[in-house]
Amino acid sequence: MDATPPRFTLETLTHLRRWTPRLFSFRMTRPAHFHFRPGQFARLGLDGEDGQTFWRPYSMVSTPDDPELEFLSIVVPGGAFTSRLETLRVGDTIRFNTLSFGFLTTDTFDSGTTLWMLATGTGLAPFVSLLRDPATCRQFPRLVLVHGVRHGAELAYRDELLRLVDEAPVPGGGSLRYLSAVTRESVPGALSARIPTLLASGDLQQAAGWPLDREVSRIMICGNPDMVQDTRSWLTAQGFRPHRRKEPGQFLVELGW
Repeated sequence: MDATPPRFTLETLTHLRRWTPRLFSFRMTRPAHFHFRPGQFARLGLDGEDGQTFWRPYSMVSTPDDPELEFLSIVVPGGAFTSRLETLRVGDTIRFNTLSFGFLTTDTFDSGTTLWMLATGTGLAPFVSLLRDPATCRQFPRLVLVHGVRHGAELAYRDELLRLVDEAPVPGGGSLRYLSAVTRESVPGALSARIPTLLASGDLQQAAGWPLDREVSRIMICGNPDMVQDTRSWLTAQGFRPHRRKEPGQFLVELGW
C-alpha cells in the first residue's frame, strides 16, 4: 500500500520578480501530490525568530498543470509574515500545507455566459490562474477582468493580460476584456475611479462593452475589504445574490490583498 502523502512539506524558492518595492511575485517547487483548481489558495508558512510558524493564505497564480507554484504578494509594513517573506532569496525554503482551499472557482457556477472578475491589488492572483486555464474560456465565452490599484506600476501581469486580449480567440475560445482602474495617478488607457464607483456610474460596463445581467453574468470579487463590501452592497441592491451551495446566485466573494 502506498504511504499517505505528507500534509506539510518544505519547498524551495526558485524565482523572484519585483513589480514595485512593495509588490512581488515568486515561484517555488511543487509537491507532486498537490492538486488544486484555478482560483483556489494554499497556506504558506515561515518560521519566526522564536520558532513559531506563521501561516498565511496565498492564491495560486499558476495553473494546475504548471510544474511550479506561483504567488503574488505585497509587503505589509511590520507584518509578521511578509516582513520575513520579502527577505527570502532563490534557494531558500518555505513551509507548505498540501491542502487546497477556497471556492472562487468557475465550477461553482452551473450557468452563465459572461464571467466578471473584479480585483484590487494582489486579489488579481486567482484570476490570472483562471485566465491561464483554457477551461475557463470554454465555460464562459465572454470574460471581463478588472484590476484596481493606486499606482500604475502596481498593475502586475499587465503585459501578459494584454497579450491574452490580443489573442483571437483567447486560449479555449471566447473573448476577453481587460480593464485597469488606477486611482492616484493618470495612466493612459486606464479608468480613474474605484471599482464600486465605476459600477454605480455604469462606466465599467460601458468600457467592457457588455452589461451586467442577472441572467447571464456571473461575478467573482477578490481584493481589499472596502472594495469587496462596497461592490457586494451595490450588486445586492441591483438584485444580484451571493452564490451558496443550496441557493445558487450570481456572485462569489473572497477577501485578498
